[in-house]
Amino acid sequence: MSAGFMPDEAVIAGIRRDLDAYEARRKAAKRSVLWRVPLYLGLLVLVVAVLAVVFNLAADPAETWVSTPHLYLYAVAFIASFFVYFRAAKPAGDLQASLREKLLPIVFGFVGDMRLAKGETPGSFARLPRETIGDYSDSHFDDIVSGTYEGFSFELYETALWRRVDKSDVTLFDGIIVAFDIAKPFPGTLVATLKTNTVMGFFREMFGGGLQEISSGGELDNAYDFRTDNVEAAQPLVSGQMAQALNWLKEAWPGEPARIALTERDGFLLLPHKKEFFELPASTVVLDYKAHIEPMIADMATILATAALVRKIGT
Repeated sequence: MSAGFMPDEAVIAGIRRDLDAYEARRKAAKRSVLWRVPLYLGLLVLVVAVLAVVFNLAADPAETWVSTPHLYLYAVAFIASFFVYFRAAKPAGDLQASLREKLLPIVFGFVGDMRLAKGETPGSFARLPRETIGDYSDSHFDDIVSGTYEGFSFELYETALWRRVDKSDVTLFDGIIVAFDIAKPFPGTLVATLKTNTVMGFFREMFGGGLQEISSGGELDNAYDFRTDNVEAAQPLVSGQMAQALNWLKEAWPGEPARIALTERDGFLLLPHKKEFFELPASTVVLDYKAHIEPMIADMATILATAALVRKIGT
């Protein structure tokens, strides 16, 4: 599926040049970190030692090095050592972030008007029917990619949603959510969610009470709950195109079964997976086009091609 999305030879040659330039800067940053870390930590130790000697001047002879002010000093120094270390190692992290910001728009050349964000709440998430994910109490958003593909706009985000239950966290979703404009608006809300255990089902019912459950009439009913507020419009889709899309996803998607939601002009494709799709390896790793860049392109191409298929449900 992803073969047609790979960059041409000229673009690949440019990417390889960028990777070579990054490798030279990465080695320089690594050398910088090698001397910055011991220097910064050494200065911290020196400051602590000087202060400890000063505290000794006022300490009881029996409490030399171990008086209450000394103990506070050691505790503060221990905490400060983490900040000092990360400050010393910052050049390597900054270099990796700068490469990522430059590289991703190039390797995802098939995405128009591409925009990158990280850690924000995506604008489309508020329109995702809560019947699809249940009553979550906490959320985390990592990479967010938005743009256009094959004439439609999309917003793709790595998402984790969970709820605290009996002093432990129950994961309601962990993976990729793709929001997109659907080709033909659906008059209402239609969701295809996984059948769940009693606890998970209860949290979903808290938001899903207004939707009516319908059946596809096939094997998918063993794995999915289909719910809608417009049975007349939804039934042909659930028995036809949506069922076909879910069956195809069952074979094509390597993670847990996908979920789909349609509401008015918005479509949502939820693809559970614990993989971080758009992260470059650690700055200690030599970047390789075949090993690190091609799989990233293939993942994005597969996800967007799948969304393009789902958005045609109802046409």
